[in-house]
Parts: sequence; structure tokens; C-alpha cells
Amino acid sequence: MSTLLIAVGSFFGFIVAYHTYGRWLARKVFALDPQADVPSKQLRDDVDYCPSKKDVVFGHHFTSIAGTGPIVGPAIAVFWGWLPALLWVVFGSIFIGALHDFGALVVSLRNRGQTVGEVAGRLISKRARLLFLLVLFFCLLIVIAIFGLVIATIFKLYPESVLSVWIEIPLATAIGFYVYKKKGGLLLPSLAALGVMYLCMYIGSYHLPIEIPAAWGNSIVIWTGILLVYCFVASVLPVWTLLQPRDFINSHELVLALVLLMGGLFVAGLAGDANLFTAAPAVATDLPADAPPIWPFLFITIACGAISGFHCLVSSGTSSKQLAKETDAHYVGYGAMLLEGALAVVVILACCAGAAMGKFDRTRGTDFAGGFTYQQSVDANGAALVGSAAWSARYNPGKGWGDFKLGNKVGAFIEGGGNFLTSLGIPLKMAIAIMAVLVASFAATTLDTATRLQRYVVQELSRTVSFTPLTNKYAATCFALVTAGAVAMMRVAPGKPMGTGGLILWPLFGATNQLLAGLALMVTVFYLWRRGKPIWFAAIPMAIMLVLPGWAMIQQIMTKWGPWLTDSAGNPSGNWLLFSFAVATVGLQVWITIEAILIWPKARNVLEETLPPLGKPVIVRDDAGRAC
Repeated sequence: MSTLLIAVGSFFGFIVAYHTYGRWLARKVFALDPQADVPSKQLRDDVDYCPSKKDVVFGHHFTSIAGTGPIVGPAIAVFWGWLPALLWVVFGSIFIGALHDFGALVVSLRNRGQTVGEVAGRLISKRARLLFLLVLFFCLLIVIAIFGLVIATIFKLYPESVLSVWIEIPLATAIGFYVYKKKGGLLLPSLAALGVMYLCMYIGSYHLPIEIPAAWGNSIVIWTGILLVYCFVASVLPVWTLLQPRDFINSHELVLALVLLMGGLFVAGLAGDANLFTAAPAVATDLPADAPPIWPFLFITIACGAISGFHCLVSSGTSSKQLAKETDAHYVGYGAMLLEGALAVVVILACCAGAAMGKFDRTRGTDFAGGFTYQQSVDANGAALVGSAAWSARYNPGKGWGDFKLGNKVGAFIEGGGNFLTSLGIPLKMAIAIMAVLVASFAATTLDTATRLQRYVVQELSRTVSFTPLTNKYAATCFALVTAGAVAMMRVAPGKPMGTGGLILWPLFGATNQLLAGLALMVTVFYLWRRGKPIWFAAIPMAIMLVLPGWAMIQQIMTKWGPWLTDSAGNPSGNWLLFSFAVATVGLQVWITIEAILIWPKARNVLEETLPPLGKPVIVRDDAGRAC
């Protein structure tokens, strides 16, 4: 029952925050105007700029920000105990994360859908624009490399999820054409598509798990390559053909999954099978010697779910180009972040209370079509692993931090959530498929959205340095994917397989992502400062998100990655790649901060340079009179 009360209390807090603090920001601080002109109408091209209903944009925005971040981050952070993770998710999402997303969305809306990097050039300085774009490039490079690895790992570990994830693509494309070309409704077709996906989950679980044959080579590399090709196609298509309908389907998928999880949690809680207080430590004390300290690393481990710099790219990169009214920003920008916080709460409960319901081993069935079977794990004495023993078997307290692998992080939620679903009578095999598809489909959404955003960044950087070839959207997309693919295909170390390169950059993801959040909050603070608005509620989160990630990055440089470091035998133990990325990121942050400090006294009540007026497009014709 205590587990259920924590969930209900957290959700109630999010609802109250939306209608109080969120409403104050929308009405009093940003003064949203339903009659204001918006980028989707100013620059409508029905490719990137496309005015859409707020429910459709909410579906896109939420599924783009809620990839594996709010799953993997909390799944790692409960290593320090569930209470610190829960507090950071609830209060962080309300007072920092939702403000960050909302602020970036509004600022972009009022600057013709420009990204926060572009807007920084006018709010802070022209040099800040270039520096900000470089930070965005590095952040998105890491996101694409890592999320491709995450999805490939899920496909390898849970082949029952593959069919359902890929069937969603033609379904979404068909719905997009039906809605925008035939002017049909979106709700019923998307619900029908969700039904088809659940049918495919059943088929994938019991009849057709899809795996890469071992004879073909490294399945992680092959899946990553396939995903990058998909990303190219998805990110250059008009948003209505795939991005919007697929994200709308995914939003329904998440709502249904959350309902099932809450129903399972309710039943398990009433039956006493899911007790958070006995399942896992509230604050862990038996930590491995090489584990990072909870302060400041908790605040960069849980990014999505509390605050994530990646969200400012979605807010200012795609969502601001689709909103039909300014007032929809409250619902999309502030509301979607609170729903992501709710998802992170469920993840924490699943990884702790759900894991305590039993740890399961998976074995291959007698024939390929039989897929995998599950049996409960036992200890050395033959006793079933339940309660804290099951949680300990998953999180290995007291053992090395390096033993906590990516599969463990993702599997903690997938199998813990699957345990909740079994309380509703859903067979474990089907429950695992439901959770695996949820994680993979959301990660795929984030992956191709990140590719589209990286294309914008590459084009902006190319225009800044006057490098014309990469201003073309196809060339920019290729460059974005080739660079990310090269990083993803690197080896962790000599002798290790290809396709593990994303793991090299994983320690950088959290800190870089959170530094970006601090810089995005800086843009919002300058926007308000130049208009004589109050800034304290944004300045405090800005300072937090600049200091804590920078502190964590510098600590990692000094103790883990520095090339001067050696192990006990005197052999070099640093990491030049991580060291270089970290130093470059911290250097860019410091430079941007100095630029901001220098301009700060001059910016009070002084509006930034206005954008040039929109003119009519000039049509260039060839000698035959044809438009070109």
C-alpha cells in the first residue's frame, strides 16, 4: 500500500503544479497570447513548419523527450536508494525541468521557431551563438550514438519487441496520409494502429521473435546501421508523414502502459507483493568503492525525468514550429515534462518494488518459434529470489560500479514493470514484450527527432561559417548520421567488438546534457531580463544546472579520465577521448558564461535586435521560364 500511496501522491503533486505554478508562468510571466502570430503560420511549408492541434503536438513533444532517458537514468540512480531519486524527480521536474522546457518553447515561438542556439546570438552575443551551436552539436552527436546503441541492445536482448516496433512505421505513414490528404480523423486510426501493435507483441512473443543470425556478425552493429538508415529517411520527410502520427500512436501506447502499470501496482500493493520500503534501501549505504558519490552525480544521472538539456532542442527545434497558438505552449511545454516526471516515478517503483516481486532468468525455448521462456531465479540454496534479494541480484550492491551494464539498466525497468503487469493476469512473456516495445519505440522516436535537430544545427553552423555544401538538408542529415555512426561503431578498447563506442561516451552524456540545460535556462533568463520581468525563479535553477554538471565533469576529469592518471601498477588509466570531449564541453560552457557576464549589466530593459521582416519568396526561373 505504501508504494501505491507514493505513486498517487507524486501524481497529485504534478497535477497541482500544472494548475498553479505552471499557470502563473503562462499568464503572469510569459503572458501567452492566443492571438499572437506563431512560426507555424508565419513560415508554413508543411515540412517542418506545420500548424497542428495541441494534442498532436503534445504527442510528438512528449514521445520525443521521453525516450529511454527517464527510464535508464532513474534505473541507474536507485543504486543510491529510491528516496533521493524520487525527490529529485518530483521537485526537479516541477520547478526546474518543466520551467526549462516551457521557457525554451516560448522563447522559440517568439523568434520564428529558431533554436535556443540561434536565439542566444541575439540575446547574449554573436559569439555565444556559435559557441552554443557547438555545444548542441556535441550533445546531439552523443544522443544519436547512444540511443542507437540502446535500441540495438533492446532488439538483441528482447527480440520479441522487434516486429511491433517496426510495424508502427508503415502504420504511422498510412495514418499521416489519411489525415492530411484525405482530411480524416486521427484518434480512431491511431487507436487501431495501437491495437495492431499489441497483436504484433503477441506474435513476437509466442511465434515470431526476430533476431539477427549469429552467422551475419555483430547484431548490435547491424541493428545500429539499419536504425541510422531509417533515421535519414524519417528526419527528412515532412513532419505529417511519419513524425506526428507515429508520436501520436506512441503517446497512446504510453498512456495505456502507464494505466496497466498503475493497475498492476495497485493490485500488487494491496496484496502486499510490492512493498517499496522492504524491497530496496531508501538510501543505499553498501556501495562499491569505485561508485561515484551521490552528490553531484545523482543530478546528472537522472536527467530526463527531472530536467534534460535535450528537451530544449525539441522545444525550440520541432515543437515550436508546429504549435498553432501561443497558449498551447503551457499544455505542451510544461505539461509534457510533468508527465515525463510521472513516468520516471513509475520507473523508480518498477525498478525497486517491481524487482522485489522476483528476478527471472530467460532461456531459449526448444525451437526458434517458441521464443524465450522465463523461470524464477534462485539463490545457491535453491530459494526463490524475492524481496530485497531480488533487488540485490539486479543491482549488485557492494560489487564494482563497472559491472552495472547497459542491459541491467534497461532490463531493471522492463522486467520490473513486467512483474507489475503479471498482477493483472498478463502472462510474463507478454508483459515483458509490452515493456520492451514501450522502451524501444520511445527511444526510436527520440533518435530520429535528434537526427532532425542535428540537421538544423549542422545547417546553422554551416551558414555561420559560410560552408555552403552542408546547408542542404540531405547533406546535413548525412553528415549528422555519419559522424554519430562513426562514434557508435568505435571500440571500447582493443579486442572489444565494434558497436560499443556509445558506451565510451555514456559517462559524458549526463553531464553534457545537464550543462546544456543550464545554458538553455540562461537564454530564458536573458529573455526575461531584457524585458524587465522577474528572473529569480529561473536564475536559481540556471545556477544549479551550471554548477552541478560542471562540478561532476571536472571531478571525472581529475579522477577518471585525465591522461596523467595511472593504475596501481603504474600503467596509464586515463581516457583521451573522454578527456578531450569533457575539456571541450567545459571550455565552451565557461566561454559562454563569460560572454553572458560581460553583457549582463547592459542588457537590463534593453530589447535584443529584432528579426528582419518577412518578405515574399523570390521565384527564380530558368531560360525556359520554369521555376528553379
